[in-house]
Amino acid sequence: MRFSLRAGFLIALWCAWLAGSALGSAYNAHPRLVVVIVIDQFRGDYLNRYHDQFGDSGFRLLMDHGAYFTNCNYDYATTSTAPGHATLFTGSYVNGHGILANEWWDPQKKRMVTSVEDDATRLVGVGGNLPGASPHNLRTDTLGDELKLATQGKSRVFGISLKDRAAILPAGFAADGAYWIDHKTGAWVTSTYYRPALPKWVQNFNASDRVAKYLNQDWKDTEGHVLRSTKPGPGQPSDFFDLVGPTPFANDYEFEFARELITYEKLGSGPATDLLAISLSANDLLGHEVGPDSPEMQAMAMALDRQLAAFFDFLGHEVGLADTWIALSADHGVAPVPSVAQQLRIPAAAWSGATMVAELNRALAARFSRGHPAEYVRKFDYPLVFLNEETFSSAHVKEEEAERAAGEALEQIGMRGFFTRLQLAEDRVPDTEMGRRYEHSYSPVGGWYVFAVFPPFTIEGTEGTTHGSPYSYDTHVPLAIYGLPFQPGVYRTQVEPVDLVATLASLLGINAPAQAVGRVLTEGLMAPRRPENPAAPPNLQSPAPPPAGVQPATLVKPGRGAP
Repeated sequence: MRFSLRAGFLIALWCAWLAGSALGSAYNAHPRLVVVIVIDQFRGDYLNRYHDQFGDSGFRLLMDHGAYFTNCNYDYATTSTAPGHATLFTGSYVNGHGILANEWWDPQKKRMVTSVEDDATRLVGVGGNLPGASPHNLRTDTLGDELKLATQGKSRVFGISLKDRAAILPAGFAADGAYWIDHKTGAWVTSTYYRPALPKWVQNFNASDRVAKYLNQDWKDTEGHVLRSTKPGPGQPSDFFDLVGPTPFANDYEFEFARELITYEKLGSGPATDLLAISLSANDLLGHEVGPDSPEMQAMAMALDRQLAAFFDFLGHEVGLADTWIALSADHGVAPVPSVAQQLRIPAAAWSGATMVAELNRALAARFSRGHPAEYVRKFDYPLVFLNEETFSSAHVKEEEAERAAGEALEQIGMRGFFTRLQLAEDRVPDTEMGRRYEHSYSPVGGWYVFAVFPPFTIEGTEGTTHGSPYSYDTHVPLAIYGLPFQPGVYRTQVEPVDLVATLASLLGINAPAQAVGRVLTEGLMAPRRPENPAAPPNLQSPAPPPAGVQPATLVKPGRGAP
Protein backbone atom coordinates (compact mmCIF):
# COMPACT_ATOMS: atom_id res chain seq x y z
CA MET A 1 0.00 0.00 0.00
CA ARG A 2 1.38 3.38 -0.96
CA PHE A 3 2.64 5.70 1.81
CA SER A 4 0.56 8.86 2.27
CA LEU A 5 1.52 12.10 3.93
CA ARG A 6 -1.75 12.15 5.85
CA ALA A 7 -1.07 8.66 7.23
CA GLY A 8 2.45 9.78 8.09
CA PHE A 9 1.05 12.74 9.98
CA LEU A 10 -1.29 10.53 12.04
CA ILE A 11 1.59 8.23 12.84
CA ALA A 12 3.67 11.21 13.88
CA LEU A 13 0.90 12.38 16.21
CA TRP A 14 0.74 8.98 17.90
CA CYS A 15 4.51 8.90 18.25
CA ALA A 16 4.34 12.32 19.84
CA TRP A 17 1.69 11.04 22.26
CA LEU A 18 3.91 8.14 23.28
CA ALA A 19 7.09 10.18 23.38
CA GLY A 20 5.85 12.63 26.01
CA SER A 21 8.54 15.15 26.84
CA ALA A 22 11.39 13.26 25.13
CA LEU A 23 10.73 14.90 21.78
CA GLY A 24 14.23 15.62 20.54
CA SER A 25 17.88 14.80 20.99
CA ALA A 26 20.51 15.42 18.33
CA TYR A 27 22.81 12.99 20.14
CA ASN A 28 20.42 10.07 19.59
CA ALA A 29 19.20 11.04 16.11
CA HIS A 30 15.77 12.24 17.27
CA PRO A 31 14.89 13.45 14.70
CA ARG A 32 17.03 11.69 12.15
CA LEU A 33 16.93 14.63 9.74
CA VAL A 34 16.12 18.35 9.90
CA VAL A 35 15.33 19.97 6.54
CA VAL A 36 15.16 23.76 6.35
CA ILE A 37 13.69 25.08 3.09
CA VAL A 38 14.32 28.75 2.30
CA ILE A 39 12.40 30.23 -0.61
CA ASP A 40 14.32 33.18 -2.00
CA GLN A 41 12.03 36.25 -2.18
CA PHE A 42 8.84 34.64 -0.85
CA ARG A 43 6.63 37.15 0.94
CA GLY A 44 4.75 36.19 4.07
CA ASP A 45 1.35 36.99 2.56
CA TYR A 46 1.75 34.51 -0.32
CA LEU A 47 0.72 31.50 1.78
CA ASN A 48 -2.59 33.11 2.72
CA ARG A 49 -3.10 34.61 -0.72
CA TYR A 50 -2.94 31.19 -2.42
CA HIS A 51 -4.02 28.93 0.46
CA ASP A 52 -7.26 27.76 -1.12
CA GLN A 53 -5.49 26.85 -4.35
CA PHE A 54 -2.83 24.69 -2.70
CA GLY A 55 -3.13 20.93 -2.45
CA ASP A 56 -3.12 19.04 0.85
CA SER A 57 0.43 17.77 0.82
CA GLY A 58 2.68 20.71 -0.12
CA PHE A 59 2.56 24.05 1.67
CA ARG A 60 -0.51 22.95 3.57
CA LEU A 61 1.28 20.02 5.16
CA LEU A 62 3.23 22.67 7.06
CA MET A 63 0.40 25.19 7.39
CA ASP A 64 -2.34 22.79 8.47
CA HIS A 65 -0.29 20.10 10.28
CA GLY A 66 2.64 22.13 11.55
CA ALA A 67 3.16 25.23 13.66
CA TYR A 68 2.46 28.09 11.24
CA PHE A 69 3.47 31.59 12.36
CA THR A 70 1.73 34.23 10.25
CA ASN A 71 3.36 37.33 11.76
CA CYS A 72 7.07 36.70 11.18
CA ASN A 73 9.17 39.76 10.34
CA TYR A 74 12.89 40.47 10.08
CA ASP A 75 13.91 43.17 12.55
CA TYR A 76 16.57 44.75 10.36
CA ALA A 77 16.83 46.81 7.18
CA THR A 78 19.19 44.94 4.83
CA THR A 79 16.58 42.56 3.48
CA SER A 80 18.57 40.80 0.77
CA THR A 81 19.74 37.27 0.03
CA ALA A 82 23.10 36.96 1.80
CA PRO A 83 22.10 38.71 5.05
CA GLY A 84 18.77 36.86 5.09
CA HIS A 85 20.31 33.41 4.82
CA ALA A 86 22.98 34.29 7.38
CA THR A 87 20.30 35.58 9.76
CA LEU A 88 18.12 32.48 9.46
CA PHE A 89 20.92 30.05 10.26
CA THR A 90 22.97 32.03 12.81
CA GLY A 91 19.92 33.33 14.68
CA SER A 92 21.52 36.79 14.70
CA TYR A 93 21.25 39.94 12.63
CA VAL A 94 23.98 41.68 10.63
CA ASN A 95 25.50 43.21 13.76
CA GLY A 96 26.04 39.63 14.94
CA HIS A 97 26.94 37.71 11.77
CA GLY A 98 28.61 40.54 9.81
CA ILE A 99 27.17 39.86 6.34
CA LEU A 100 26.33 43.42 5.35
CA ALA A 101 24.89 42.75 1.88
CA ASN A 102 25.26 40.47 -1.13
CA GLU A 103 28.40 42.47 -1.92
CA TRP A 104 30.28 45.44 -0.51
CA TRP A 105 33.27 47.68 -1.13
CA ASP A 106 36.59 46.26 0.07
CA PRO A 107 39.01 49.12 0.89
CA GLN A 108 42.03 46.80 0.75
CA LYS A 109 41.19 45.21 -2.60
CA LYS A 110 39.71 48.49 -3.86
CA ARG A 111 36.79 46.74 -5.51
CA MET A 112 33.39 45.30 -4.71
CA VAL A 113 33.54 41.80 -3.22
CA THR A 114 30.78 39.25 -2.73
CA SER A 115 29.69 37.93 0.64
CA VAL A 116 31.32 34.52 0.09
CA GLU A 117 34.17 34.93 -2.41
CA ASP A 118 37.44 33.59 -1.02
CA ASP A 119 40.70 33.96 -2.94
CA ALA A 120 42.31 31.32 -0.71
CA THR A 121 40.05 28.65 -2.26
CA ARG A 122 39.32 27.42 -5.79
CA LEU A 123 36.13 26.28 -7.50
CA VAL A 124 35.65 22.52 -7.77
CA GLY A 125 33.66 21.06 -10.64
CA VAL A 126 34.57 23.49 -13.43
CA GLY A 127 37.82 24.19 -15.23
CA GLY A 128 39.84 27.38 -15.26
CA ASN A 129 41.30 27.45 -11.73
CA LEU A 130 38.71 30.02 -10.69
CA PRO A 131 38.54 31.57 -7.21
CA GLY A 132 36.29 29.65 -4.86
CA ALA A 133 33.97 30.61 -2.03
CA SER A 134 33.59 29.93 1.67
CA PRO A 135 31.81 31.20 4.81
CA HIS A 136 34.95 33.07 5.94
CA ASN A 137 33.10 36.42 6.19
CA LEU A 138 30.68 35.10 8.82
CA ARG A 139 31.50 36.52 12.26
CA THR A 140 29.65 33.79 14.12
CA ASP A 141 28.64 30.16 13.68
CA THR A 142 25.46 28.49 12.44
CA LEU A 143 23.00 25.87 13.62
CA GLY A 144 24.89 23.27 11.57
CA ASP A 145 28.15 24.22 13.27
CA GLU A 146 26.57 23.73 16.68
CA LEU A 147 25.25 20.33 15.59
CA LYS A 148 28.78 19.38 14.56
CA LEU A 149 30.26 20.60 17.84
CA ALA A 150 27.66 18.88 19.98
CA THR A 151 27.96 15.49 18.27
CA GLN A 152 31.75 15.57 17.71
CA GLY A 153 31.20 15.69 13.98
CA LYS A 154 28.75 12.81 13.79
CA SER A 155 25.95 14.98 12.41
CA ARG A 156 26.04 15.50 8.66
CA VAL A 157 25.39 19.05 7.41
CA PHE A 158 24.83 20.21 3.81
CA GLY A 159 23.57 23.31 1.98
CA ILE A 160 22.40 23.54 -1.63
CA SER A 161 21.13 26.35 -3.86
CA LEU A 162 21.51 27.74 -7.35
CA LYS A 163 23.41 30.65 -5.69
CA ASP A 164 26.73 30.23 -3.91
CA ARG A 165 25.86 32.55 -1.00
CA ALA A 166 22.54 30.79 -0.41
CA ALA A 167 24.27 27.39 -0.16
CA ILE A 168 27.35 28.42 1.83
CA LEU A 169 26.04 30.77 4.51
CA PRO A 170 23.32 28.38 5.78
CA ALA A 171 25.77 25.46 5.88
CA GLY A 172 28.34 27.31 7.98
CA PHE A 173 31.98 26.57 8.74
CA ALA A 174 31.91 22.88 9.63
CA ALA A 175 29.56 21.63 6.92
CA ASP A 176 30.27 18.42 5.05
CA GLY A 177 29.42 20.19 1.83
CA ALA A 178 27.81 23.14 0.10
CA TYR A 179 26.78 22.91 -3.56
CA TRP A 180 25.65 25.51 -6.07
CA ILE A 181 25.59 25.68 -9.86
CA ASP A 182 27.87 26.99 -12.56
CA HIS A 183 25.68 29.67 -14.12
CA LYS A 184 26.54 28.86 -17.70
CA THR A 185 26.29 25.06 -17.70
CA GLY A 186 24.09 24.32 -14.71
CA ALA A 187 26.67 21.82 -13.40
CA TRP A 188 26.85 21.49 -9.62
CA VAL A 189 30.05 22.86 -8.12
CA THR A 190 31.66 23.39 -4.73
CA SER A 191 34.88 24.84 -3.35
CA THR A 192 38.21 23.50 -2.12
CA TYR A 193 37.13 24.88 1.26
CA TYR A 194 34.99 21.73 1.52
CA ARG A 195 36.84 19.13 -0.56
CA PRO A 196 39.47 18.83 -3.32
CA ALA A 197 37.16 17.04 -5.77
CA LEU A 198 33.47 16.45 -6.30
CA PRO A 199 32.11 13.22 -4.80
CA LYS A 200 31.56 10.47 -7.32
CA TRP A 201 27.79 10.78 -7.11
CA VAL A 202 27.96 14.51 -7.98
CA GLN A 203 30.33 13.78 -10.85
CA ASN A 204 27.85 11.20 -12.14
CA PHE A 205 24.96 13.64 -11.73
CA ASN A 206 26.76 16.26 -13.82
CA ALA A 207 27.96 13.72 -16.39
CA SER A 208 24.43 12.43 -16.95
CA ASP A 209 23.50 15.80 -18.48
CA ARG A 210 20.43 16.32 -16.29
CA VAL A 211 20.31 19.95 -17.42
CA ALA A 212 19.28 18.99 -20.96
CA LYS A 213 15.71 18.12 -20.03
CA TYR A 214 15.16 21.61 -18.60
CA LEU A 215 16.38 23.48 -21.67
CA ASN A 216 14.26 24.20 -24.77
CA GLN A 217 11.09 23.81 -22.72
CA ASP A 218 7.94 25.92 -22.47
CA TRP A 219 6.63 26.75 -19.01
CA LYS A 220 2.85 26.73 -19.24
CA ASP A 221 0.15 27.61 -16.75
CA THR A 222 -2.70 25.26 -15.86
CA GLU A 223 -4.67 26.47 -18.88
CA GLY A 224 -1.83 25.73 -21.28
CA HIS A 225 -0.69 29.31 -21.86
CA VAL A 226 3.06 29.65 -22.35
CA LEU A 227 4.46 31.88 -19.60
CA ARG A 228 8.14 31.58 -20.41
CA SER A 229 10.52 29.53 -22.54
CA THR A 230 13.94 28.09 -21.72
CA LYS A 231 14.92 28.20 -25.38
CA PRO A 232 17.84 30.55 -26.04
CA GLY A 233 17.10 33.41 -28.40
CA PRO A 234 18.64 33.62 -31.90
CA GLY A 235 22.40 33.90 -31.61
CA GLN A 236 22.30 33.84 -27.79
CA PRO A 237 24.33 31.39 -25.69
CA SER A 238 22.53 28.76 -23.65
CA ASP A 239 23.04 30.12 -20.12
CA PHE A 240 21.32 27.75 -17.70
CA PHE A 241 20.99 30.23 -14.83
CA ASP A 242 19.35 32.94 -16.94
CA LEU A 243 17.14 30.64 -19.02
CA VAL A 244 16.01 28.04 -16.49
CA GLY A 245 16.50 30.02 -13.26
CA PRO A 246 13.28 32.12 -13.42
CA THR A 247 11.06 29.06 -14.05
CA PRO A 248 9.73 26.20 -11.91
CA PHE A 249 12.16 23.92 -13.79
CA ALA A 250 14.91 25.40 -11.60
CA ASN A 251 13.16 24.12 -8.47
CA ASP A 252 12.71 20.71 -10.10
CA TYR A 253 16.45 20.68 -10.75
CA GLU A 254 17.29 21.58 -7.14
CA PHE A 255 14.93 18.98 -5.70
CA GLU A 256 16.35 16.37 -8.06
CA PHE A 257 19.82 17.13 -6.70
CA ALA A 258 18.55 17.16 -3.11
CA ARG A 259 17.09 13.67 -3.51
CA GLU A 260 20.39 12.36 -4.80
CA LEU A 261 22.28 14.03 -1.96
CA ILE A 262 20.00 12.51 0.68
CA THR A 263 20.30 9.09 -0.94
CA TYR A 264 24.05 8.96 -1.62
CA GLU A 265 25.18 10.80 1.52
CA LYS A 266 22.77 8.61 3.53
CA LEU A 267 21.26 11.54 5.39
CA GLY A 268 18.98 10.47 8.22
CA SER A 269 20.71 7.12 8.75
CA GLY A 270 23.54 8.05 11.13
CA PRO A 271 23.91 8.05 14.92
CA ALA A 272 23.10 11.79 15.23
CA THR A 273 20.67 14.27 13.72
CA ASP A 274 21.58 15.46 10.21
CA LEU A 275 20.77 18.87 8.69
CA LEU A 276 20.01 19.83 5.09
CA ALA A 277 19.44 23.45 4.03
CA ILE A 278 17.74 23.90 0.65
CA SER A 279 17.49 27.42 -0.76
CA LEU A 280 15.20 27.70 -3.78
CA SER A 281 16.34 30.56 -6.02
CA ALA A 282 13.73 30.56 -8.80
CA ASN A 283 11.21 32.78 -7.01
CA ASP A 284 13.76 35.57 -6.66
CA LEU A 285 14.99 35.38 -10.24
CA LEU A 286 11.43 35.64 -11.53
CA GLY A 287 10.18 38.09 -8.92
CA HIS A 288 12.72 40.77 -9.76
CA GLU A 289 11.39 40.80 -13.31
CA VAL A 290 7.63 40.57 -12.82
CA GLY A 291 6.91 41.50 -9.19
CA PRO A 292 4.73 39.85 -6.54
CA ASP A 293 1.34 40.46 -8.16
CA SER A 294 1.88 38.93 -11.59
CA PRO A 295 0.20 35.79 -12.98
CA GLU A 296 3.68 34.26 -13.39
CA MET A 297 4.36 34.57 -9.66
CA GLN A 298 1.07 32.87 -8.86
CA ALA A 299 1.88 30.08 -11.31
CA MET A 300 5.32 29.71 -9.71
CA ALA A 301 3.71 29.29 -6.28
CA MET A 302 1.30 26.67 -7.60
CA ALA A 303 4.14 24.73 -9.21
CA LEU A 304 6.22 24.91 -6.03
CA ASP A 305 3.30 23.56 -4.02
CA ARG A 306 3.28 20.43 -6.18
CA GLN A 307 7.07 20.17 -6.03
CA LEU A 308 7.08 20.38 -2.24
CA ALA A 309 4.42 17.68 -2.03
CA ALA A 310 6.55 15.34 -4.15
CA PHE A 311 9.65 16.09 -2.08
CA PHE A 312 7.82 15.52 1.21
CA ASP A 313 6.57 12.21 -0.19
CA PHE A 314 10.19 11.30 -0.94
CA LEU A 315 11.21 12.19 2.62
CA GLY A 316 8.41 10.01 3.93
CA HIS A 317 9.73 7.01 2.03
CA GLU A 318 13.45 7.65 2.46
CA VAL A 319 13.63 8.84 6.07
CA GLY A 320 10.12 8.77 7.52
CA LEU A 321 8.08 11.83 8.41
CA ALA A 322 7.96 10.71 12.04
CA ASP A 323 11.77 11.02 12.02
CA THR A 324 11.98 14.33 10.14
CA TRP A 325 11.50 17.96 11.09
CA ILE A 326 10.76 20.37 8.22
CA ALA A 327 10.99 24.15 8.50
CA LEU A 328 10.07 26.66 5.81
CA SER A 329 10.86 30.36 5.62
CA ALA A 330 12.30 33.01 3.26
CA ASP A 331 15.28 35.34 3.20
CA HIS A 332 13.20 38.44 2.35
CA GLY A 333 10.06 39.63 0.62
CA VAL A 334 9.73 42.06 -2.29
CA ALA A 335 8.19 45.45 -3.11
CA PRO A 336 5.31 45.81 -5.57
CA VAL A 337 6.28 46.94 -9.04
CA PRO A 338 5.91 50.75 -8.76
CA SER A 339 3.59 50.99 -11.78
CA VAL A 340 1.27 48.39 -10.23
CA ALA A 341 1.12 50.29 -6.92
CA GLN A 342 0.54 53.56 -8.77
CA GLN A 343 -2.50 52.10 -10.52
CA LEU A 344 -4.05 51.80 -7.04
CA ARG A 345 -3.11 55.44 -6.27
CA ILE A 346 -0.39 54.32 -3.86
CA PRO A 347 2.56 56.74 -4.07
CA ALA A 348 5.37 54.64 -5.49
CA ALA A 349 8.49 55.47 -7.44
CA ALA A 350 11.63 54.02 -8.99
CA TRP A 351 15.07 55.62 -8.89
CA SER A 352 17.90 55.10 -11.32
CA GLY A 353 21.01 54.15 -9.39
CA ALA A 354 23.24 55.96 -11.88
CA THR A 355 21.14 59.11 -11.55
CA MET A 356 21.33 58.95 -7.78
CA VAL A 357 25.13 58.61 -7.81
CA ALA A 358 25.42 61.55 -10.21
CA GLU A 359 23.17 63.76 -8.07
CA LEU A 360 25.02 62.86 -4.88
CA ASN A 361 28.39 63.58 -6.46
CA ARG A 362 27.16 66.97 -7.68
CA ALA A 363 25.83 67.89 -4.24
CA LEU A 364 29.00 66.78 -2.47
CA ALA A 365 31.25 68.50 -5.01
CA ALA A 366 29.36 71.76 -4.46
CA ARG A 367 30.03 71.39 -0.74
CA PHE A 368 33.65 70.21 -0.69
CA SER A 369 35.34 71.05 -4.01
CA ARG A 370 33.63 74.29 -5.15
CA GLY A 371 31.61 72.52 -7.79
CA HIS A 372 34.53 70.76 -9.47
CA PRO A 373 33.47 67.21 -10.45
CA ALA A 374 34.83 64.47 -8.19
CA GLU A 375 33.93 60.89 -7.30
CA TYR A 376 32.69 61.15 -3.73
CA VAL A 377 30.37 58.16 -4.13
CA ARG A 378 31.96 54.93 -5.38
CA LYS A 379 28.87 52.79 -5.68
CA PHE A 380 25.19 52.77 -4.85
CA ASP A 381 23.88 49.30 -4.04
CA TYR A 382 20.33 49.76 -2.77
CA PRO A 383 20.04 50.85 0.01
CA LEU A 384 23.79 51.35 0.65
CA VAL A 385 25.89 54.29 -0.53
CA PHE A 386 29.60 53.40 -0.51
CA LEU A 387 31.81 56.48 -0.25
CA ASN A 388 35.22 57.18 -1.76
CA GLU A 389 37.45 57.64 1.28
CA GLU A 390 40.34 58.87 -0.85
CA THR A 391 38.35 61.71 -2.43
CA PHE A 392 37.10 62.91 0.95
CA SER A 393 40.55 62.61 2.49
CA SER A 394 42.06 64.72 -0.28
CA ALA A 395 39.49 67.39 0.65
CA HIS A 396 40.54 66.98 4.35
CA VAL A 397 37.15 65.57 5.30
CA LYS A 398 37.00 62.89 8.00
CA GLU A 399 34.63 59.94 8.04
CA GLU A 400 31.98 61.39 10.34
CA GLU A 401 31.61 64.60 8.33
CA ALA A 402 31.76 62.74 5.02
CA GLU A 403 29.03 60.28 5.93
CA ARG A 404 26.83 62.96 7.44
CA ALA A 405 27.23 65.13 4.35
CA ALA A 406 26.31 62.21 2.09
CA GLY A 407 23.26 61.56 4.26
CA GLU A 408 22.15 65.18 4.07
CA ALA A 409 22.57 65.05 0.29
CA LEU A 410 20.36 61.96 0.26
CA GLU A 411 17.65 63.88 2.11
CA GLN A 412 17.96 66.75 -0.37
CA ILE A 413 17.11 64.45 -3.27
CA GLY A 414 14.07 62.92 -1.56
CA MET A 415 15.15 60.23 0.92
CA ARG A 416 13.26 59.93 4.24
CA GLY A 417 16.48 59.87 6.22
CA PHE A 418 19.86 58.17 6.59
CA PHE A 419 22.06 56.23 8.99
CA THR A 420 25.85 56.42 8.80
CA ARG A 421 28.34 53.61 9.41
CA LEU A 422 30.05 55.53 12.20
CA GLN A 423 26.72 56.40 13.84
CA LEU A 424 25.79 52.71 13.91
CA ALA A 425 29.26 51.60 15.05
CA GLU A 426 29.18 53.99 18.00
CA ASP A 427 25.59 53.10 18.91
CA ARG A 428 24.35 56.67 18.41
CA VAL A 429 20.98 55.57 17.04
CA PRO A 430 17.54 56.97 17.94
CA ASP A 431 15.58 54.74 20.31
CA THR A 432 12.89 54.01 17.73
CA GLU A 433 11.74 50.93 15.86
CA MET A 434 13.40 52.20 12.67
CA GLY A 435 16.58 53.04 14.56
CA ARG A 436 16.72 49.51 15.96
CA ARG A 437 16.33 47.96 12.52
CA TYR A 438 19.30 49.91 11.19
CA GLU A 439 21.31 49.22 14.34
CA HIS A 440 20.75 45.53 13.61
CA SER A 441 22.06 46.15 10.06
CA TYR A 442 25.52 47.35 11.03
CA SER A 443 28.71 45.60 9.93
CA PRO A 444 32.32 46.82 10.14
CA VAL A 445 33.00 45.74 6.55
CA GLY A 446 32.45 47.99 3.54
CA GLY A 447 34.62 51.00 4.31
CA TRP A 448 32.72 54.28 4.69
CA TYR A 449 29.02 53.90 3.91
CA VAL A 450 25.58 55.38 4.49
CA PHE A 451 22.18 53.69 4.55
CA ALA A 452 19.60 55.58 2.49
CA VAL A 453 16.09 55.41 3.98
CA PHE A 454 13.82 55.41 0.93
CA PRO A 455 10.12 56.33 1.22
CA PRO A 456 7.82 53.27 1.29
CA PHE A 457 7.15 51.71 -2.12
CA THR A 458 10.18 53.49 -3.59
CA ILE A 459 12.85 51.29 -5.13
CA GLU A 460 16.07 51.53 -7.09
CA GLY A 461 15.92 50.33 -10.68
CA THR A 462 14.02 51.30 -13.78
CA GLU A 463 12.55 47.84 -14.54
CA GLY A 464 10.79 45.26 -12.43
CA THR A 465 11.19 45.52 -8.68
CA THR A 466 13.53 44.70 -5.82
CA HIS A 467 13.90 44.35 -2.05
CA GLY A 468 16.23 45.70 0.63
CA SER A 469 14.02 48.03 2.68
CA PRO A 470 12.88 47.94 6.34
CA TYR A 471 9.22 47.93 5.30
CA SER A 472 6.75 45.08 5.79
CA TYR A 473 6.63 44.00 2.14
CA ASP A 474 10.35 43.17 2.48
CA THR A 475 10.52 42.04 6.13
CA HIS A 476 7.39 39.84 6.28
CA VAL A 477 8.22 36.20 5.52
CA PRO A 478 6.56 32.85 6.24
CA LEU A 479 7.64 30.61 9.11
CA ALA A 480 6.20 27.11 9.46
CA ILE A 481 7.67 24.07 11.23
CA TYR A 482 6.48 20.48 10.98
CA GLY A 483 7.53 17.60 13.22
CA LEU A 484 6.76 15.72 16.41
CA PRO A 485 7.45 18.53 18.90
CA PHE A 486 5.32 21.10 17.09
CA GLN A 487 1.68 21.69 18.00
CA PRO A 488 -0.30 22.07 14.77
CA GLY A 489 -1.99 25.42 14.61
CA VAL A 490 -1.93 28.97 13.29
CA TYR A 491 -0.03 31.32 15.60
CA ARG A 492 -0.37 35.08 15.24
CA THR A 493 2.14 36.09 17.89
CA GLN A 494 4.95 38.40 16.81
CA VAL A 495 7.96 36.28 15.85
CA GLU A 496 11.21 36.76 13.95
CA PRO A 497 13.25 34.48 11.67
CA VAL A 498 16.01 34.48 14.33
CA ASP A 499 13.63 32.46 16.51
CA LEU A 500 13.91 29.43 14.22
CA VAL A 501 17.42 28.28 15.20
CA ALA A 502 16.83 29.13 18.86
CA THR A 503 13.81 26.81 18.80
CA LEU A 504 15.51 23.99 16.88
CA ALA A 505 18.66 24.16 19.03
CA SER A 506 16.64 24.00 22.24
CA LEU A 507 14.61 21.01 21.06
CA LEU A 508 17.73 19.20 19.85
CA GLY A 509 19.45 19.74 23.18
CA ILE A 510 22.39 21.67 21.71
CA ASN A 511 23.73 25.20 22.10
CA ALA A 512 22.26 27.92 19.95
CA PRO A 513 24.79 29.65 17.66
CA ALA A 514 27.16 31.92 19.55
CA GLN A 515 25.52 35.23 18.58
CA ALA A 516 21.91 34.00 18.47
CA VAL A 517 19.33 36.46 19.80
CA GLY A 518 16.05 34.65 19.08
CA ARG A 519 13.62 33.07 21.51
CA VAL A 520 12.19 29.57 21.71
CA LEU A 521 8.73 29.50 20.10
CA THR A 522 7.09 27.77 23.05
CA GLU A 523 3.59 28.70 21.90
CA GLY A 524 4.01 26.33 18.95
CA LEU A 525 5.28 23.33 20.90
CA MET A 526 3.47 20.22 22.08
CA ALA A 527 2.83 20.22 25.81
CA PRO A 528 4.83 17.38 27.42
CA ARG A 529 2.69 14.41 28.45
CA ARG A 530 2.91 13.77 32.17
CA PRO A 531 2.60 10.25 33.59
CA GLU A 532 -0.79 9.46 35.05
CA ASN A 533 0.89 8.07 38.18
CA PRO A 534 4.10 10.05 38.80
CA ALA A 535 5.03 7.87 41.81
CA ALA A 536 5.25 4.68 39.76
CA PRO A 537 8.62 3.69 38.20
CA PRO A 538 8.82 4.37 34.46
CA ASN A 539 8.98 0.67 33.58
CA LEU A 540 5.63 0.10 35.30
CA GLN A 541 3.76 2.78 33.39
CA SER A 542 1.09 1.61 31.00
CA PRO A 543 1.57 2.99 27.48
CA ALA A 544 -0.83 5.70 26.44
CA PRO A 545 -3.47 4.59 23.95
CA PRO A 546 -3.03 5.74 20.37
CA PRO A 547 -5.40 8.38 18.98
CA ALA A 548 -8.70 7.07 17.64
CA GLY A 549 -8.39 5.58 14.20
CA VAL A 550 -4.68 4.77 14.42
CA GLN A 551 -3.80 1.11 14.80
CA PRO A 552 -0.77 0.00 16.89
CA ALA A 553 0.59 -2.03 13.95
CA THR A 554 1.48 1.19 12.17
CA LEU A 555 4.37 1.67 14.59
CA VAL A 556 6.38 -1.15 13.03
CA LYS A 557 8.08 1.28 10.62
CA PRO A 558 6.79 4.76 11.47
CA GLY A 559 6.81 7.16 8.58
CA ARG A 560 8.03 4.63 6.01
CA GLY A 561 4.77 3.27 4.68
CA ALA A 562 1.42 1.84 5.51
CA PRO A 563 1.48 -1.64 7.10
